[in-house]
Amino acid sequence: MQQKGIGYANVGEAIDSFMLIKEVTKGVTSGGKPFLTLILRDATGEIDAKLWDATKEDEALFTPEKIIKVSGEINQFRGKPQLKILAVRPSQPTDDVHVSDFVEKAPVNKDALQEKLTEAIFEMKNPTLQRIVRAFIKKYQEDLLVYPAATKNHHEYVSGLAHHIVSMLAIARELHQLYPDLNRDLLYAGIILHDLGKLKELSGMVTTSYTIEGKLLGHIPMMIEEIGIMARELQVEEKEEVLILQHMILSHHGKAEWGSPKPPLVREAEVLHLIDLMDAKLNMLNRALDKTKPGEFTERMFAMDNRAFYKPLFEE
Repeated sequence: MQQKGIGYANVGEAIDSFMLIKEVTKGVTSGGKPFLTLILRDATGEIDAKLWDATKEDEALFTPEKIIKVSGEINQFRGKPQLKILAVRPSQPTDDVHVSDFVEKAPVNKDALQEKLTEAIFEMKNPTLQRIVRAFIKKYQEDLLVYPAATKNHHEYVSGLAHHIVSMLAIARELHQLYPDLNRDLLYAGIILHDLGKLKELSGMVTTSYTIEGKLLGHIPMMIEEIGIMARELQVEEKEEVLILQHMILSHHGKAEWGSPKPPLVREAEVLHLIDLMDAKLNMLNRALDKTKPGEFTERMFAMDNRAFYKPLFEE
């Protein structure tokens, strides 16, 4: 059965529903008439929308994180769905709608994610790595369990960061069975901490954007500094594990053009990068294919080299 929501809507369909404004951009047509470009979202996805002949009142009413009741039709623009707004109004208290209704959430609940994180920490044997990871989980547990992993592309939903980490831990556990020479503790520690800097890089869960620190520093340098500070607090700063763990974080994007100041120079750092890449790409692909009919292609995905992927007609 076709799921309902903007993420599953097709070109030509009429829309009449409540949605959350994620972003707003002002524009002017070639004829000099003002319009607003709204990025609207619900729990299934988001869509670009146009409000033509926008007034100053419209600009004041329709701002990010506001819930609106919108009617319109889905057209196609440059290969992507676009909502042409025909009628719109702000939500009213009597509508009984809440921001949380329009935010996509991880397919696994917080308690299950917490359980998997705790399980991985208990498996660790190296006391230095385990102490560092425990300390960070204790420090950031509340935000870790609700933050997205990114502003777009992959795991960009509530609890996305924890979901990403737990998925990577599952991959690492299987790889360790195939390649027992891998240092499991180092790999687990790198996975759990690799994106923890995003708790400072990103603004929150709803209309997620980059903080000033995120724009000027980035999650990798911020996390390297945090590991150094934590190691001093735990009085383990002279341990080699601290240096290698910092290298794992520093190199997990793989190469300079992808944001890593250093390429992986430790076996487990290379594996961390590959697991991170695999989980991010599969998350993007699975969610795009879920909204694609068999026998059709997904939209082009910028983060996948602008490729559109085909969904085969046959089932497993």
